[in-house]
This record gives sequence, structure tokens and C-alpha cells, in this order.
Amino acid sequence: MAEARLTREELDFVAQTMRLAAREVILPSFGCLGEGAIRCKSGPLDLVTDADEAAERLITRTLLERFPDARVIGEEGVAARPDLLDSLGAPGRTFVIDPIDGTANYAAGLPLFGVMVAVVESGVTVGGAILDPLTGRMAMAMLGQGAWEVDARGEETALRVAEPVPLSGMTGAASWRYLSPERRRGVPEALCALGGVWDYRCAAHQYLMLARGSCHFLLFGRTQPWDHLAGLLIHAEAGGHAAGLGGATYGIGLADDGLLCAPDAESWHALHAALFGSPNPD
Repeated sequence: MAEARLTREELDFVAQTMRLAAREVILPSFGCLGEGAIRCKSGPLDLVTDADEAAERLITRTLLERFPDARVIGEEGVAARPDLLDSLGAPGRTFVIDPIDGTANYAAGLPLFGVMVAVVESGVTVGGAILDPLTGRMAMAMLGQGAWEVDARGEETALRVAEPVPLSGMTGAASWRYLSPERRRGVPEALCALGGVWDYRCAAHQYLMLARGSCHFLLFGRTQPWDHLAGLLIHAEAGGHAAGLGGATYGIGLADDGLLCAPDAESWHALHAALFGSPNPD
């Protein structure tokens, strides 16, 4: 029997579920987290809030009611049970959830956070959505079907990455704190040769900017699937090029090597050479 593919109606249901979590849990708690509602996971720079956990429960419950044969892998669920990641490439449908991306910003009352969900079919990302809860704008994509943004009124606009420019004109976000010491060495000085660099501490907003063509590149030091599967599909369907820092295409099971996104392959190689030297693809 041929495996069922994701439909637009199904992706729209995912989007509606994300908006439900934002409306019912995330926005009511923003700026109102009481004592004990913010906790550390692996360390002081890795936070979780009651809202993260409640939003993940709501999204998980709602998706499984609609798709009872699917699996759900959420960031907070994996924090408690790391073995959940072992099933990410298994046959069938898996939803990968980041209930609040940018938790440090959210916990601090900063309006740079988002909700991210990827739809994976037997190890291949076939759908993705990223929501900015505060504006209601959502980027969406389906494999081979392009990428688009839906605003709070339901109006759609096609997404397209920025046109390539020379290195001196490239702007983007660089989160290099988690790069290996070998990779990190020399990166700050190399970034000075680019047009502009920042870090929002929120992959969701950085992918939204990238897919809209509002910046040219993103650099990440960590490659957790909930942070990247949705954004990378949206970026690719908007015309962009991305790969791990070793040159391999990002995919399920890619080693935690870092990740670089650019408008096209030529720009990717120019950026990589400027920051790290030439890659050695696997």
C-alpha cells in the first residue's frame, strides 16, 4: 500500500492547532509567569516554563485526536525521555514540536518567540509551519509545493529568499556559542567582513526573516530537529540552500556539526569559506 502524503488540509489543521496553543496557553502566560514557573533544564542557559510544557501537551493531544496513528516528538518530551528521538526516522508520520522556541526571550518578557511544527513522513520532512504568536503571521511549506506566509486575516503571500549579494553585503544571524572550539576559533573576526550580524536567541524568528528575504544567512551551532526541520523546509521551498558545516545535507540523524543557510549554493560556499574554510562533504 502506498504511503499517504500530507495534504494542504492536514497542514492547515496543524496550523490551527498551533494558533490554538498560542491563544489558549502561550499568550495568556506571556509576562505573567509566576514564581516557580521558569526552571532550568541542562543549565542556566537552557530554560523551560510551565507554558512550554502546557503548550506541548495541548498540541500533542490535539494532533493525536486528529491523527491517532502518528507519533509526536516534542522538545520537552525529549528532555524527559531522550529515547523518543530514536523513532524520528521510523516509518509513518511524526510531528516534531517546539512549543515555544525562544524560551529565554519568552521568560524574560521579550517579544521574540515562536511555535514550530514539522511533519515528517518516514524520515523525510514533508510539511512545516512557524508561527509568530504576537502578530499572528505564520510561514508554511509543503515538500515540492513552495512556501508561503499567512497573516492573521488569512491572506497568503508567497515566500522567497533574498537575492544573492557579495559577502560584504550579506546580513544574517549567527548563533555560534555551541560550535566546537575548532569551528568557533576565528568566527567572530570573520563575521566582521559581512554586512551585518545579530542573534535573536530564537530560530523561529530568524527562519521567518530568512524565508521572507529580510536577511541572507543563518549560522547555528546546534541542530536539534525541533529547531530546524520546519524552518529548513520553508527555507528550501522559498529557494534557499542549507547544509551542515561538513557540507552534508541536513537530515534525520545528522551529527551535531552546526548548520549554515544561504540564498543559494554559491553563497553558501562563499560564506563557509570565509568563516571556516572549505568544507569536506561526506
